[in-house]
Parts: sequence; structure tokens; C-alpha cells
Amino acid sequence: MTVHKVLCVDDAAADLSLIQKIVSSANLNVVSATNGRDAIQRAKIEKPDLIFLDILMPDMDGFAVMRELQKDPATKDIPVVFISSKSQKSDQMWAKMQGGKGLLPKPVNPEVVLDEIKKY
Repeated sequence: MTVHKVLCVDDAAADLSLIQKIVSSANLNVVSATNGRDAIQRAKIEKPDLIFLDILMPDMDGFAVMRELQKDPATKDIPVVFISSKSQKSDQMWAKMQGGKGLLPKPVNPEVVLDEIKKY
């Protein structure tokens, strides 16, 4: 699969802006959301090829978003890479147990993000 469209989800404006810039620098279409419910709707409407999803968000965290995405046939196969300030080994294992393809630490490293995109 070739990635053309990426959904970036983060409630922190600075973090969201950074990942949007990185993804845009790879000449990819960027769609964004600032909360979990909006992320689910955007995923259904926009059908991104990849989602970068913050874990710690108010109201609905990234893991809850992931569970909802997995329930829907239209979104269940979209790869999700979590992003979090929590990136201990246990956090990485939990992210994979939730169905994520990986966990990137904040602040995100541009090279790591671009390498992650290339996997898909």
C-alpha cells in the first residue's frame, strides 16, 4: 500500500502542527482532528491510508478511538501509529495490544515519522 493521505490527531496545537508539517513535507495529503470523536468521523469520511493518533486526550483517549475504529468495517484496516509523551516499554506493548502498529515519543522526530510512513 502506498500512503497518500494521513490523518493526524492531537489535542495539543503545537504537537499537531509539528506532525502536520512533517507529513506535508513528504508531499502527502494531511487531514487533522483535535479530539477523539472528530478523529473517528474524519477517518470514516476521509478514509486515510495511515493515522497518527495521540493517546492522552480529554473526553476520549487514543485507545478508545482505536477501539471504535476497529469496530467499523470502513476503518478497521487503517494502520494506526500512536503518539505520546509516555513511551516506556510497557506503553509500547500496551499500544500494540490495542491494535496500534507502533508508538512514537513526543516530541516527534521528523526522520522517525517519515520512516514510519514508508512502512505503509
